[in-house]
Amino acid sequence: MIHQPTILLVEPTHYDVSYSINPWMDPGLWASDPRGMHRNAVASFESLHAALQAAGFTVEIAPGAPGLPDMVFPANAAVVLDGHAVLARFRYPQRAGEEAPFARIFEGLRERGLIDSVSLLPEGCYQEGAGDCIWDAVRGHFWAGFGPRSSRAAADAMASHFGREVVALELATAQSYHLDVCFCPLSGGEILYYPPAFTQDALRILRERVPASLRIEASEDDLRHFSVNAVNLHDQVVMTRTTPHLRAELGQRGYQLREVDLSPYMLSGGGAYCMTLRLDRTSGPARASAAADGAAVAA
Repeated sequence: MIHQPTILLVEPTHYDVSYSINPWMDPGLWASDPRGMHRNAVASFESLHAALQAAGFTVEIAPGAPGLPDMVFPANAAVVLDGHAVLARFRYPQRAGEEAPFARIFEGLRERGLIDSVSLLPEGCYQEGAGDCIWDAVRGHFWAGFGPRSSRAAADAMASHFGREVVALELATAQSYHLDVCFCPLSGGEILYYPPAFTQDALRILRERVPASLRIEASEDDLRHFSVNAVNLHDQVVMTRTTPHLRAELGQRGYQLREVDLSPYMLSGGGAYCMTLRLDRTSGPARASAAADGAAVAA
């Protein structure tokens, strides 16, 4: 098991936008200039790689597979905590083919000692990785999205596997098809989220657990920029080119933004978080103890 901050990326050799399984996907625009689009996607990937390294991550890069363009979003491939990886089961057939090549990638990571074990979910239990099961290091539990892609039962399966609390939040819109599109825990204890993405019951649960001072409400413009879909390490935030509103809000809270043009991947409904998977998450004591204390007090 690794202990330094480590991120998995999947190279974009086979990336394109050739089908649509979420409202953001635009295969027609990609088809208007596929060579130019792919060239831009490779440049964006390289910029993201550099930004992650500058933020303090060690980066592992795995190969994609022909005919599986969305492998470039490994956040959906697995949930990893304390060296244990639980592989995803995809709801849509366009992505189900990723399960076998990702299983080989994770077995390779296990053989190299980067993770300790690899497990599978029960048949019929749809769960699309860390995109719908996000570890909150400050509070010491997972937040799990369900509805569009992952099933409600998957939250219970993750709780059973990892022995950690999993707080399930129902997603209410097709635009926020994964939790990571509309929800991002930050190292200071803040939760960046887009309220209209959630059912009223999910908002009640969230607001009971996170005080108003730690809730950062994203706008529709922030969502459209995929700014909530961000990668955070300490005071560093790697994200798509964001809005003045969010840039100012995060800056006032002490975060340093590293903005990357990820527009080729936004055409498929993904941003910085979608394109990454943390391999080093641990359930040990959180560093932001003050924020954790504050998180226990409802607004």
